[in-house]
Amino acid sequence: MNERRISPRRKSILQGRIYFNDGRSSFDCKIRDISSTGAKLAFSSAVETPSVIDLYLPNKKETHSAKVMWRRGDEMGVAFEAAGTPASSSDLSQRLQKLEGVLDELGRVLVELRSELVKLKG
Repeated sequence: MNERRISPRRKSILQGRIYFNDGRSSFDCKIRDISSTGAKLAFSSAVETPSVIDLYLPNKKETHSAKVMWRRGDEMGVAFEAAGTPASSSDLSQRLQKLEGVLDELGRVLVELRSELVKLKG
């Protein structure tokens, strides 16, 4: 089999977690091998994901935006979109601000729904 990777991967047994759908969906995974440009992930069962995910490595406190390159059963190969560069704190800050905005909007909707419920009961 021809090696098509840009950089060689090292075997690993790191714990990881993938996030997608703006952080609303996630799965734990094991990182079976990793390089500066990608990784091979293993899950407890086959998982459905979009073609772009965020891979969080808790031991390294790094998050990588990654593109799914292949899937086989409970395994998946990903290529890091920023060539192995962890997401910057400004990227994470922007995502956090977006999620806080969504949370604020959900809070407003909840207040409106509670108000409507009180009207219906009374």
